[in-house]
Parts: sequence; structure tokens; C-alpha cells
Amino acid sequence: MTVLRDQHGRSIEYLRISITDRCNFRCVYCMPEQGLPWLPKQEILSYEEIVGIVRELAPLGLRRLRLTGGEPTIRPDLASLVAQLKAVPGIEDLALSTNGVKLPQMAAALRAAGLDRVNISADSLRPERIAAIARRDLGFAPVTAARAALEAGLDPVKLNVVVMRGINDDEVTDFARLTLDFPVHVRFIELMPVGEMAHLTDAHIVPSDEVLARVATLGALAPAEGPRRGNGPARYHRLAGAPGTVGVITPMTHTYCGSCNRVRLTADGRLRTCLYGDHEVNLRDPLRAGEPLEPLFRQALAGKPLAHDLLQLRVGGLKALSQVGG
Repeated sequence: MTVLRDQHGRSIEYLRISITDRCNFRCVYCMPEQGLPWLPKQEILSYEEIVGIVRELAPLGLRRLRLTGGEPTIRPDLASLVAQLKAVPGIEDLALSTNGVKLPQMAAALRAAGLDRVNISADSLRPERIAAIARRDLGFAPVTAARAALEAGLDPVKLNVVVMRGINDDEVTDFARLTLDFPVHVRFIELMPVGEMAHLTDAHIVPSDEVLARVATLGALAPAEGPRRGNGPARYHRLAGAPGTVGVITPMTHTYCGSCNRVRLTADGRLRTCLYGDHEVNLRDPLRAGEPLEPLFRQALAGKPLAHDLLQLRVGGLKALSQVGG
């Protein structure tokens, strides 16, 4: 099996693909309330182009894919893209990150097309608070979305919660209780006040140690193995007797850059080697010109940084997460 490594010796096998920059939410930590200038349709990669890029990169060692946005479920005929990507030789795992609004209607078809697992962004369990954080009231219910995913056979099902002090941190134990009732994996993510989140401050950050201390008020909490698929940055724990787990993702207080195994493809075909960097390599134009992509991919990996610099980065200069497939 081919193993592709960056200049620091890290194995790169995971590609996150943003298939659209558009979203039906305007979450306070992701996008301005007024939205963003959307990419013209001709600048966005077609499904054929996305599959073409994956076909060219898979022989280099690419094994795992995740479809992101914006919100990927608002792009038409998503199941068709899922089926085409899962059929690429060498691709072993295909995941989706979604806000979950359309998941109850789409989960079964996506699973039938070959989707393996799903991450659902869920920053509150309270309808009025969901609407406030998302700046949209679309009737989203995280538990309903998670149940639909589980019933469709997606595994694992993860709920991603960006914890913000004074905004939703009083729901930490409510989310943790879900793991006592369902085989879901609730992951608490430290807020990163950069880019479009620069209006939020360090005062809004709830360190992971504090999150776990709150979860431990529900009962004995022990380190646990993460889901069998994933191999991501979360550190997992399990409440006694719980079918699910609680995870923490700590970009601010405990960085995980040393084991980073991923790169990102933006909706307009630019390869980014770090979510929090600004270095990009254009794959779209060479692809459309019929040029080989392998040299460009290797060029991008040669510039992949050893670590991000979030602790020093406190300005809004970075692109919004919705633009880079965060």
C-alpha cells in the first residue's frame, strides 16, 4: 500500500472536500450574519471534477474522504456523488459533515449510496437557542437527525458541539446525557476565536478540562477508545454504562498538529494543507487544462506546516470556515 508523507513524516491519507461554499445557516462562529459573496457556479468544482481529482490522488495513498461545505446536503443529487466517490479504487471510508437539517430525509439514500458515517454540527438542544446560534430557524432537532442517521445504519454518528461560555456551555451535561441513551459520540470542540470568530474572545473559550469536569458530575468518567472509524483529533471518554462516548477536540489548549493526517480541497478546487493557514495550491485550473495533479499535490505537502499558530492569530484575516470546509 502506498503511503504518502509530508515533509515532517506525517502520513497523509485523508481528504476533506468542500462541495459548496453555501449554507442554510449563518452560525455565529462560522459565517457573517449577512452571508458571504458566493462563488460563481463556474468556479465551483463539478461532481465529475471532484471524482477526477480523487481518482488521480487515490493511488498516491488517499484512503479516506469527508464531504463538507458550506452545507453539503443543499447541493443537488448528493447521493450520486457519494456513489461515485465510494467506487474509486482505494477509497475505504467516506464521511459527511452536516448541520443535520436535511438528514432525516436524506440519511437512508446516502447510506444506500455508500456513505459510511456522519458528523452533525449541534451547538444546542434548545430550539430557540439553535435558531439564535444559527441565525436561522429551520426547525432543526439534533436528536432527530442523529436518530435518522443511526436508523439508516451510519456508524459512527458524531455530534460536534462548539462550546462557548455564556452562550451554550450550560448544555454540556445535557449533551453528555445523550451518550447514556444512544450509541452516539458527542464531541465538545474548543472555540477558536480567529477569522470570522474574531469577534468572540478568549473569555468565550471553555477549556476541555473544564468540560470534562462538568461531564464527570453525571457519573464515573473513564478514558475510552474512540469510534472504530475516524482516527481524528478527539480524545474520548465514556460515562459508566454508556453506549456512546464523550470526546474533546482541543485546538487551543492541547494541540494535535503532530498527528495531522489530512488536507482540504475547497469548493473552487484549491488544496489547503492546514485549516488555519492561508497557503493554497490551485488544482482546478490545471485539472481543466488536462495537466497532471500529482506534482501539485506533492508541492502542497512540501509546504504543510508542522503546526498552526492559533495562539498568536487574533485577527479576522482568515477565510470563513464555510469557505474552506472546516
